[in-house]
Amino acid sequence: MPAEAGNLSAGAAPSGHSVPIAPDVPNRRALILPGGGIRVAYQAGIVKALYDQGLRFSHFDGSSGGTMNLAALLGGASPDLLCARWRTLDFTGFVSLRPLAAYARFPDTGPLTDFDSIEARVFPHLGIDAAKVRRAENVQAGFNVCDFDDKVARAIPHREISHELLLGAISLPLATPAVRWRGKSWTDAVWIRSSNLVGAAAAGANELWIAWCIGNTPRYKDGLLDQYVHMLEMAGVGALNGQLAEIARLNERIAAGERPFGHKSPIVVHLIRPDIPLPLDPDLLTGKIDAASLIAYGYRDAMRYLAHRLPGGIPLDPGATKMREPQPGVQFREAMKGRITFGATDPEQGYRSQAAMPVTIHATIDILDIRAFVLDPRHIGGLSGHLELHRKGGWLPATSGLIGLFTPSDGDPWLSYMIYAMGVVIEGRHYWFNGRKHVRVGPIWKLWKATTTLYVTLHEGEDETGPIAAAGILSLGPLALLDLAGTLRATGCDRPMQKLRAVLAFFGFFARQLIRNFVTRRRAS
Repeated sequence: MPAEAGNLSAGAAPSGHSVPIAPDVPNRRALILPGGGIRVAYQAGIVKALYDQGLRFSHFDGSSGGTMNLAALLGGASPDLLCARWRTLDFTGFVSLRPLAAYARFPDTGPLTDFDSIEARVFPHLGIDAAKVRRAENVQAGFNVCDFDDKVARAIPHREISHELLLGAISLPLATPAVRWRGKSWTDAVWIRSSNLVGAAAAGANELWIAWCIGNTPRYKDGLLDQYVHMLEMAGVGALNGQLAEIARLNERIAAGERPFGHKSPIVVHLIRPDIPLPLDPDLLTGKIDAASLIAYGYRDAMRYLAHRLPGGIPLDPGATKMREPQPGVQFREAMKGRITFGATDPEQGYRSQAAMPVTIHATIDILDIRAFVLDPRHIGGLSGHLELHRKGGWLPATSGLIGLFTPSDGDPWLSYMIYAMGVVIEGRHYWFNGRKHVRVGPIWKLWKATTTLYVTLHEGEDETGPIAAAGILSLGPLALLDLAGTLRATGCDRPMQKLRAVLAFFGFFARQLIRNFVTRRRAS
């Protein structure tokens, strides 16, 4: 990236290292990592999906929270390692309260927290080390930091980054203090520039991949936290829209025969984002959502974009980050453990086989519209997550997924299914994980097994029509069921009563279906 910071060199390291996500031969592709608070765990899933699909990058740009991912990648982390570090990170490390006396000086209290815990816990866990970043070879990277003295966003080349500037890049007013370095104050650049697309183009990149996780809330909300988030959204989205407009103007000049920054062909922009705004940082800090779910969302959204991307990229207009208005719904997480055997086609045999291997499905279930879900006779919701299969690659994120709760069988009026299905890539090949909990009419004492036992077949290809490659059984234990209940929360709701109604609607649906299957149908039979 162009050096806009002047002579800020932090000193060059004597030896360099390669960046796993960089190509062997330099290319003109750039990875853009904007901010989004601690929700940037979502970007780790995007990066893994791009890497798994063979995309490599010679140019990098990071802003705000995205600088943490950029620093980890330039420090030598592979996409898999980046995902693992986020999954195992204790998010409370982002909160480090200052001495009580500081808060007593109201209204001159200063920021709410300091950097002590981030420096002691978060940066080491994510592998963020300025010296390692400076040693990254054969790449061009810029870290956007606000020079508060001049009110200018500076793109600091990775060869000149320092520990202080890495802290300054994530320093938001109210939350953390400005960082003093070389006689100046440095803060988060997101208020001025959420990404430096033009800087990447000026450095020679003509294919820009943006991993976007800043919200674009469709409706203005009045809550105090909501309004602060809206300020960040307006700054971040507004800055990106300005950068997209600049790229559009560069493309117009290229089409007219000019060669800005040496480009002879249009600059293509790809942007990967969620359909609805991601949960806010407080939800991560309180455990309402976890990093594994965000990583799974990022991987899913990236794979979906890759499957349908256009050669010319996205339209360069404000519609790039538009998101849907979420409806009242519910979300919960569950983990089912069991055994599966490759080569088996019957779940019972696959579970009992001596060749069986341990497997766990970590699922995040999103019912984004509880009313539509209840009215739909199939009762289909969204499933994101990972297949934990260490003998076949470790944590394998879902490319897509769905869940059906009490979905009727086509041929048996006394049978319904709990369906857990997802696409997954194992050792470079696509498979379809097809799990079913058989909920057949029967006595009430069979309720537990019917709703907690998952019979699994793993099919070659991207749906259940492919040949069966493996089979087994997974189950949900009593403690796991308690964990599941603890993760249930309302989504897409603004008011407490709205949240309560969404949760009660889900429990009411579930109770009615159990009664229907284990009482009413049994009497009818």
